Amino acid sequence: MSETVQSLEGLASLKPAAAEAPTYEKKVDAQGRAYATGKRKNAVARVWIKPGAGKILVNTKEIEVFFARPVLRMLIQQPLVATNRNGQYDVICTVSGGGLSGQAGAVRHGLAKALTYFEPELRGTLKRAGFLTRDSRVVERKKYGRAKARRSFQFSKR
Repeated sequence: MSETVQSLEGLASLKPAAAEAPTYEKKVDAQGRAYATGKRKNAVARVWIKPGAGKILVNTKEIEVFFARPVLRMLIQQPLVATNRNGQYDVICTVSGGGLSGQAGAVRHGLAKALTYFEPELRGTLKRAGFLTRDSRVVERKKYGRAKARRSFQFSKR
């Protein structure tokens, strides 16, 4: 810092070189599958993807059987649709804990992470869409002196 800068061009020479963006490499196991864990509320999903015909199995059941509501099926397939990879990967996942909505969110999170491990160039698209962010909202705990987390008991004058 002992040298003095005489012009704006000289100021640019003092700026440190910009750090390079991290490069991500493909992470697959011996069977050619990418694995990731997804979480949402109290649900945890373990997701494996491999190239295939687009078959999705959840706890050894077809997705139409396990998630009967079309909204939940659409939620799970969002990462594949956003990256134009619908029907190109077979997805096998085991999910436990929570309810159906939380489990669908966990599968979506795990599927998006597994896609980035299989094809690292998709990371930007999935991150911009918000699929790689773990939704950390959970149910608030019940407090003492309250009926529920925030609701008080009914007031009575007498």
